[in-house]
Amino acid sequence: MSHSKPQILLTNDDGIRSPGLWAAAASLSDIGFVTVAAPRDQSSGMGRSLPNTSDGIIRLEQVQVNGQAWNVYAIGGSPAQAVLYGILEVLKFKPDLVVSGINYGENVASGVTISGTVGAAMEAASLGIPALAVSLETDSKYHLSYSNEVNFTVAADFAKRFARLALERKFPPDVDLLKVDVPWNANFDTPWQLTRVSRQRYYEPIAPKRKSWDEPGLVGYREAGMLDAEPEDTDVFVLRKKRWVSVSPLSLDLTSRVNFDELDTLMRKG
Repeated sequence: MSHSKPQILLTNDDGIRSPGLWAAAASLSDIGFVTVAAPRDQSSGMGRSLPNTSDGIIRLEQVQVNGQAWNVYAIGGSPAQAVLYGILEVLKFKPDLVVSGINYGENVASGVTISGTVGAAMEAASLGIPALAVSLETDSKYHLSYSNEVNFTVAADFAKRFARLALERKFPPDVDLLKVDVPWNANFDTPWQLTRVSRQRYYEPIAPKRKSWDEPGLVGYREAGMLDAEPEDTDVFVLRKKRWVSVSPLSLDLTSRVNFDELDTLMRKG
């Protein structure tokens, strides 16, 4: 199917009503035709999950973006499922690019596989579609909010810049998606740097506060990023210490980069 403009599928994990989603939609519309298919409900922390408990209902809704009415699709499912429904039933063809975000809160370090923002981009990448996961550093009190106190203008501009790159350039075969994390105080001239994903546990789990296991309770979290011994080429260091935009090229190949001959010898020792 031919189109006059690049076709961009936009999703997120914060839900269809997120201001971060609409900031991205407005910015990306400068470079392509944007179709929004995002979870109906707040879906943070779902990773790349495809829950069989999702209802899969697709509702056509209308929102105002920069004074214009947009038709959007609210999906009864996870971020990764929103990508699948968006491609299989809404568009009915593969878009040129999938963008996930803009997320309330940075997605860095070993917890990136928890992120629904990253999970949606991974699902798109698994279908052979170039994909971006874009997040804005925020205080944790905003993570599950739709707060208008968070300004997504600069993050939306970086989303557009890297979306254009992903549309115009052919990345090496092992670069399946780009993870972009923008500092809260970034401006349009803030530098960016290619980074590795840090191995540290950036968010620390917190036990539920309850008197009995019979009571409902969710494991909470708090930011616990450590910078003192952090290598200077990681997403955590570049975002938190240098205050630059972190751009991590991610691969769907999760295989350890160990020397197989050495590991094989180790494992076979009597």
